Amino acid sequence: MPRIALRLAYDGSGYCGWQTQANRNSLQDELEAAIADIALEPVRVVCAGRTDTGVHALSQLVHFDTQALRPLSAWVKGVNRVLVQRHEQRDGQGLGRMMVRDAQTTAEDFHARFSALARRYIYVIYNANDWHPHWVNRSGFYYRELDVDAMQKAADLLIGEHDFSAFRAAGCQAASPIRTLQSFSLKAHKPFILAHVQADAFLHHMIRNMLGALLAIGSGDEPPERMPEWLHAADRRLLPPTFSPTGLYFAGAIYPEGALGFSSLSGAEEILPGLCMSSSLSV
Repeated sequence: MPRIALRLAYDGSGYCGWQTQANRNSLQDELEAAIADIALEPVRVVCAGRTDTGVHALSQLVHFDTQALRPLSAWVKGVNRVLVQRHEQRDGQGLGRMMVRDAQTTAEDFHARFSALARRYIYVIYNANDWHPHWVNRSGFYYRELDVDAMQKAADLLIGEHDFSAFRAAGCQAASPIRTLQSFSLKAHKPFILAHVQADAFLHHMIRNMLGALLAIGSGDEPPERMPEWLHAADRRLLPPTFSPTGLYFAGAIYPEGALGFSSLSGAEEILPGLCMSSSLSV
């Protein structure tokens, strides 16, 4: 049975998140319904990274198995046509749009989740006195002036393999809190601050909890040296509040060389067109 990989982008506004939930609008349900319309059979998709309510994706990777023999263009143009039709039928519900960007047939043992070597996210902070309405659902708003250098100093202290229990949500179902944070960089492009984060995997709310801590440091409420204290205490209750989901973008997963015929990553220039910034985390 052929295994198909799709690369997606979506606006997570109005959805309950990626994963199927009873009587809720999920991105997974929306995509599966559109694919089934083209395949003429039910399908089940597996994604690289399950995003939460209100979180977006620039380059989400999914795979599914199907007995339907279709040209790859059908999995892009055909599925997109159905997605547009479904969105128009529910106009007024405040749901964001989803689009298939690429498709290919993969090896039978390719797995969107388990074949991934690392995951990358971008967070857009809107740092100004007021919030432009265009960015309300596309950024996280913070009105106090932020010291990006202090935030970067604190973020650097999180790099490496650690027990990230302090930064996981109470309902996190991960078997282990041990994760390897590979890169965490912050750059100011007023009024925006962009955070690029990469790890082998992430815990539930891990990035948003780290950003909540960094905002407390950037605003001067806490020193950068507080970050390792929070990390080693492994107690979520000691940390500042979780930051908003609206500025978080899944930027893609990294796979072994040759696993895919297209790039599985996207950069910040897709959020802020014209931004001269590489998608590399070495910024």
